[in-house]
Amino acid sequence: MAVAEKEFTTISGVPIEPLYGPEDLQGFDPARELAKPGEFPYTRGIHETMYRGRPWTMRQFSGFATPEETNRRYHYLLEQGQTGLSVAFDLPTLMGYDGDHALSEGEVGKCGAAISSLEDMELLFKGIPLGKVTVSMTINSPASVLWAMYLAVAEEQGVDWKMLSGTLQNDILKEYIAQKEYIFPPRPSMRLVTDTIEFGARHTPKFNPISISGYHIREAGSTAVQELAFTLRDGIEYVDWALERGLDIDEFAPRLSFFFNAHSDFFEEIAKYRAARKLWAYVMRDRFGAKSERSLKLRFHSQTAGCSLTWQQPYNNVVRTALQGLAAVLGGTQSLHTNSLDEAYALPSEQAVTIALRTQQIIAHESGVVNTPDPLGGSYFLESLTLDMERGAQDYFRQIDEMGSMIAAIEKGFPQSEIANASYQYQRAIETNDKIMVGVNAFQSEGQPIELLQIDQTAQEHQEKKLTALRARRDNGQVQKTLSALRRAAEGTENTMPFILDAVRAYATLGEICDALRDVFGSYQETAHI
Repeated sequence: MAVAEKEFTTISGVPIEPLYGPEDLQGFDPARELAKPGEFPYTRGIHETMYRGRPWTMRQFSGFATPEETNRRYHYLLEQGQTGLSVAFDLPTLMGYDGDHALSEGEVGKCGAAISSLEDMELLFKGIPLGKVTVSMTINSPASVLWAMYLAVAEEQGVDWKMLSGTLQNDILKEYIAQKEYIFPPRPSMRLVTDTIEFGARHTPKFNPISISGYHIREAGSTAVQELAFTLRDGIEYVDWALERGLDIDEFAPRLSFFFNAHSDFFEEIAKYRAARKLWAYVMRDRFGAKSERSLKLRFHSQTAGCSLTWQQPYNNVVRTALQGLAAVLGGTQSLHTNSLDEAYALPSEQAVTIALRTQQIIAHESGVVNTPDPLGGSYFLESLTLDMERGAQDYFRQIDEMGSMIAAIEKGFPQSEIANASYQYQRAIETNDKIMVGVNAFQSEGQPIELLQIDQTAQEHQEKKLTALRARRDNGQVQKTLSALRRAAEGTENTMPFILDAVRAYATLGEICDALRDVFGSYQETAHI
């Protein structure tokens, strides 16, 4: 049975005209709006030759069970042609708890790798040369602690920190807006993020100390323009805090990176990425006075939309992921993760993750889209979408600036309510069949069974035994000494990173370090906004 949408809109609900032509671009100045790839405002890409010169980094977000098991998966992925690692951590790690904490019960290793100590990080990267492999870590509230563990492992490998390359997600603002995996209140959390930005600018010049993330904002149900606007406005907030710290804009801005969702509306997504580059270039130049070209260039990682994956007919997810990945590439991404077909059920199996990686490789080597930068540039439709995306984001910037800051907007519940409303409207469109999701509200059929990766309780038992042994053999007096020093630093104004590093090197656990910070900063409870 044929199914037709009742009206033509983007997936975000933006109306689409029957035809686009020159009249839709009245006053359009190619020199201002486009320029050439590698030229301000970088709408068409941040590099002159884009993928002709260098392909995007192919990452697969991966982590499960114990660090030992995840390490084996990393070696497999690298052998299959993956060019960078992207670490997924389990929920206890994300929330700053050790694997043997009461609140960790039943969650250890379930949604990522369980990392409670430097010992676990050593096992995670065993046999992986950190000076040669870029590493992205999806960690936020306890990001400084996990980053310290990574830096300590690099030290043990004899790798100069100046040679390390990768990204720490470390975007706490989007946690309050969308993902809700926070520990401390917003302002002390921002202090910790600023500490890492300052430390990174001084010690790890090739490593990105933050990846400002719209991905989770979109996964929470936002529109494309909300994802774009709230992400870039979060970026502005981080810049403001770093400048208040006394850093020079061109000292740290070149290492700011971004992380966007690659959703299902092909042209809307491409327009979003192009608008993001242009908006950021003008913000950095005109709002902050950045002089370095590297400060003006927005670099971003993308991941295909987890919220678009369906448990119904899961093999359809392969097609969705391919189209979403293609949109990210045509939009000029610097690195890409493609989701696996089974992720609506469980963490990806080895077979599923291999198909996801092969999807990227087929796009790179068979599709021809790498042959020229921004091949859709100049399309009346795409340029119109890009301009509309830019205007919508600027409108949100004005509203948030009028509130005083992004933190003030979050405390008022503004971005949260905007996303909740958008999510409701989209779900309503699915339920009324105004939007079609194949296999969900149209073209239903019996799905084929798939093999799933199951994580049992042995991961938790293994981690508990390791923690017991670690606490028995380490110098516990030294651990307490480093934790006391960290508390004093947190109470004052010193950068906390050197003190966290000392605690990590003494094999203080993640939970112990986060508890020391909880003693000073307290824990955050969200207030409902009506």
